Amino acid sequence: MRQTTGQLRRGRAIATAVAAALVSFAVPACSAGADAGRATPSAAGSPAPVPPTAGASTPPTPPPASSYSLSTAPRTVPSVREHVPARGPGWKPAPGARVLVTPADSAALADEGKLLAGELRLGYAESEQPQPGDVQLALAAKGSGPAESYTLTVQGGRVRITGPDEAGVFYGTRTLKQEIRGAGSAPEGTVKDAPAKPQRGLNLDIARKYFTPDWIEGRLREMADLKLNQLGLHFSDDQAFRIESDTHPEIVSTPHLTKAEVRRINALAARLHIAVVPEIDSPGHLGAVLRAHPDLQLRDVQGRAVQGAVDISKPASAKLVDELLREYLPLFPAGAWHLGADEYQALVVRDPQASFPQLASAARARYGAAARVQDLATGWLNDRAAVVRPSGKALKAWNDGFFAGGIARPAQDIQAEYWTGKEIGARPPLAYLDAGRKVVNLNDEYLYYVLGEPNQFTYPTGRRIYEQWTPLVLRGTTAVPARYDAQILGGRLAVWCDLAGSQTPAQVADGIRLPLAALSQKLWDPRPPQASWPAFQSLADRLGP
Repeated sequence: MRQTTGQLRRGRAIATAVAAALVSFAVPACSAGADAGRATPSAAGSPAPVPPTAGASTPPTPPPASSYSLSTAPRTVPSVREHVPARGPGWKPAPGARVLVTPADSAALADEGKLLAGELRLGYAESEQPQPGDVQLALAAKGSGPAESYTLTVQGGRVRITGPDEAGVFYGTRTLKQEIRGAGSAPEGTVKDAPAKPQRGLNLDIARKYFTPDWIEGRLREMADLKLNQLGLHFSDDQAFRIESDTHPEIVSTPHLTKAEVRRINALAARLHIAVVPEIDSPGHLGAVLRAHPDLQLRDVQGRAVQGAVDISKPASAKLVDELLREYLPLFPAGAWHLGADEYQALVVRDPQASFPQLASAARARYGAAARVQDLATGWLNDRAAVVRPSGKALKAWNDGFFAGGIARPAQDIQAEYWTGKEIGARPPLAYLDAGRKVVNLNDEYLYYVLGEPNQFTYPTGRRIYEQWTPLVLRGTTAVPARYDAQILGGRLAVWCDLAGSQTPAQVADGIRLPLAALSQKLWDPRPPQASWPAFQSLADRLGP
């Protein structure tokens, strides 16, 4: 959370009409009919047969498919978006069964295959020849489906998972893992699945509260099973700077993450198809840096130091921050970077020009006689973006770092991470969307988990997210028109550690578990959930860590 004085941060259709009726669009997580289970037992109530063990000398002949009831959709979090039911025994792990990756795909899918094999206690092999009971992973042709999509088919005692990219195949393995964990077997039929939003994740404030590498890695594994793909890492603020630095070791706090630990976190995240998005917030929230560089701290016309704010009229301020940006860019190989830009204290006073004449003078020198302090702040944001842009990373900044009017305009390729509408000069989401800007939803009404619940914040609940929030609800409780849906890239649940001692790391993990599950559902499937919250919660509890 960010906080200023007196303010908050708050298939495919089957050819005939009869067969088309068999296509079931899976209800989110848990539905009234889903309790019947997977490959439904026969009318006599006998359990569905287990596929023959691989390598058995005389495998029993399975009953004909017609003796099985039509399968029901898997029960997973998030729910699968389409399931084509079929008749058959389904699939469950059996002795001798393997996770199989074709040799042509081994470089791309070996990690996914070995992870699933370990989770299901199966063997792993690279082969073109599946045997009874095997799970086969393969890449489909590029462009055969949207990014992160997959097809999971259970047929003939085998499972086949394909997708146009590695992430899609990985998410197919997450579905299979949940099916086995929740019901012991996967239902006969075909799942066709893909996310509604490309950005889905968690934002973690490790500046105000230190979290160990093991704790962070635990969240990554939890996120991966929920098909979340982004971890925002806010590691610099007024309280502390939490990652080892070679260029400026004087700013680093104790405890902190070493670069070796960060590389380990990034390596695990990459295997789980999660992008770690770092944030060095500036020109505000730099208190930890400024304690070692007090000469760069912003002072008002009366000489009073402004907490956390760097004097952006001084070239040395830009030099210091850019040195940090360049140092950490290679440490975080994923494809996005957060520039911060929120709550610069020079812009929360009634008359910034009068209160900070040095900033006003610098603005006029750069942009002309009509320029204001906000233009200088916008220039700062654009300059930091110019440092990061050659890396090819997507650029992000908090919505209150974008200002209306003015001479300088924020670069159009910077995504607005919308969290609040309560700052001075607040603009509603439509101001960003009408300008064509891409937006990410971190609505502080629903998605802010602020330790200690200061300033009227309350801990978000999974139920409230599940029942009330959608990606279109960017500010407060009101949704923007659906025509803007494509500009809203997704959302993240944000953990802010304002009162760091109010919860232990274990309590934080427990507190965000159900909100993350609900968020994953609402970002994966755009349709209103059909399952009740109690049913969804029960399923999430059963499938969770």
